[in-house]
Amino acid sequence: MSSAVKSTYRRLVKSGEITSDPAQAEAVDVLCKLERDLKASGGVLNAVFGGAKPLGLYLCGPPGRGKSMLMDLFYEQVSFSSKRRIHFHAFMAKIHELVQLWRQGTAKDRQAQFGTNKGDDPIAPIAKLIASESKLLCFDELQVTDIADAMILGRLFEALFAHKVTIVITSNRAPEELYKNGLNRDLFLPFIKMIRERLTVHEVKGPKDFRLDRLRGAQVYFSPDSDAQAQAGFEALWQAMTHHSKVVATQLSVNERKLVFKMTCGPLLRVTFAELCAANNGSADYLAIAERFTTVFIEHIPELGPEKRNEAKRFVTLIDALYEAGVKLVALAAAEPAKLYPSGDGAFEFERTVSRLEEMRSETYLEKVEN
Repeated sequence: MSSAVKSTYRRLVKSGEITSDPAQAEAVDVLCKLERDLKASGGVLNAVFGGAKPLGLYLCGPPGRGKSMLMDLFYEQVSFSSKRRIHFHAFMAKIHELVQLWRQGTAKDRQAQFGTNKGDDPIAPIAKLIASESKLLCFDELQVTDIADAMILGRLFEALFAHKVTIVITSNRAPEELYKNGLNRDLFLPFIKMIRERLTVHEVKGPKDFRLDRLRGAQVYFSPDSDAQAQAGFEALWQAMTHHSKVVATQLSVNERKLVFKMTCGPLLRVTFAELCAANNGSADYLAIAERFTTVFIEHIPELGPEKRNEAKRFVTLIDALYEAGVKLVALAAAEPAKLYPSGDGAFEFERTVSRLEEMRSETYLEKVEN
């Protein structure tokens, strides 16, 4: 049986759009098997819940090995009418939102949203709703750091499998490394066992971090942002980093507030200075960004001064959060770091940010955050 996934991967390698990589080629073979199984089963991998056939795939391995790109390639090529691709963080935010709707709604509200259901547990009706919308779920970047997520996942996935949903996951962590040292982790262990039993677990073991490789040796600070060449360089690096991966909107929940970003791609965020620093954001928001993303592209950073004191303070807090978390920064700015806030009230406090911006554009910083 021919494979659209393998054919597309080979074409991209042959054209030079992606680099041939043995570890990726092995993962493609695993994805091709899943593609064939889905075709042969008519889209239902297991007619009987709990049977011997795996119910999906878990791709794990270090960052930058192409896991998201391969899953996106599979998602685009596999012939499946009812499917959804979503970042895992966004998926869990939606789950918590549905749980809240269930708990706060009246019986009539629940019926309208979830259909007829018995009992008080929201997980079963939520899983039923999700399964009615998508029989193939592709989750990018599964990571578990929140106890609320940890306590839900086992029951949620068991219910999804019961509804014969096929699940494909990418993660930087092997199943056994998920929620490591987390609160009440013993209660999370059945979920790890479920992954091992119901999904094919495949490690993408390539030695090369393709994302970091594209940044290493590349210009990452572009100025002035009014210059066409600077704009083109910034755009070219974004395109290179997101090559053959899906760019989507992402929502972060921070202390019951919602931050919405229009351009994200796995661990990459592209955002304007105004979105981050002209809005009423604070340290909790910037820490959430630093935890969620490994590389942040910030464009249209203006020259600052006392008249933009509040924006400058937020920018200082933002850079501190990114620097301390080892986040890689690509900037399109009106001026070089030392000239962003050259004089006036607040310029002295900005000097540490200048130093950090200079370090974050260096090879030394990239090597430090890699290790």
